[in-house]
Amino acid sequence: MNKLLLIFLLLFYSCKEKELEEVKEKEFEIELEVLGVIQDAGLPHAGCKKTCCRKAFGNSALHQDVVSLGLRDYRNNQYYLFDASPDLPSQMKQLIEKRGEQFKQSPEGIFLTHAHIGHYAGLMYLGRESMNAHRAPVYAMPRMRHFLENNGPWNQLVEIENIDIKELFDQDTIHLYHPLSVIPFLVPHRDEYSETVGFKIIGMKKSALYIPDIDKWEKWERDIVEEVKKVDYAFLDATFYDGEEVARDISEIPHPFVIESMEHFNVLSEEDKSKIFFIHLNHTNPLADEHSIQSQTVLSAGFNIARKGMIFDL
Repeated sequence: MNKLLLIFLLLFYSCKEKELEEVKEKEFEIELEVLGVIQDAGLPHAGCKKTCCRKAFGNSALHQDVVSLGLRDYRNNQYYLFDASPDLPSQMKQLIEKRGEQFKQSPEGIFLTHAHIGHYAGLMYLGRESMNAHRAPVYAMPRMRHFLENNGPWNQLVEIENIDIKELFDQDTIHLYHPLSVIPFLVPHRDEYSETVGFKIIGMKKSALYIPDIDKWEKWERDIVEEVKKVDYAFLDATFYDGEEVARDISEIPHPFVIESMEHFNVLSEEDKSKIFFIHLNHTNPLADEHSIQSQTVLSAGFNIARKGMIFDL
């Protein structure tokens, strides 16, 4: 009898260990990766004579990629991009090669936030001069779609079917492979050629906000503090640390200063503060240097700064 009981217990715990291993595997079946953190024109920045760029022009190790997030779905061997930055070739390579060449070369979907160069210019690499993709799905809001379909060279991508534009609508959920879904939402920004959206990305267990560009939190009809509470990660506009960075009229390029955002989010609990990852850093922003005093100030206040290569379980 004891022998039978022992065999039963061994089999029981063996099955339990297997189940735990399967659960552990599932924890990483869908993941979000930071592919770049810098504002549209990257670092170094064209025409910049400041120390931040002089050093980077002379040292490729100091180059930093333009803002983008990547999502890998290992269950279906597919990946998605949020924004098509000018650094798209290396960012796609980064996504594809994470666990070996198991993904196809073309993304299952590219979600565009708006028509500023750092967020859509990478589409050029899908064209016949480069990878010559076939009907790569590109998700875009109505004005963004119109812009791509009616202006060269982007309309050529449509005409020769390098891309297939899927229209987005404010707060309409896009259901990808279950349980993945994406919800676009309009945010106030300089909308010269298209509207601007952020995205809520919903995975198996967790969700993320992605708002790389917005004018000011106070201009948005929603309460960003409450929106942060609803998700597990929030990648938020941190273009400028303060108003002293650039010589241009800051009113022409409004963004929430990091110092303003930290004050705005000071009402959050420590747990909710830790969800915030500041992203979309101008080349002048001292947060681009992880060793800067300003970076340490942000971290000591309980917030985070997005860095290329960070991976988050969804």
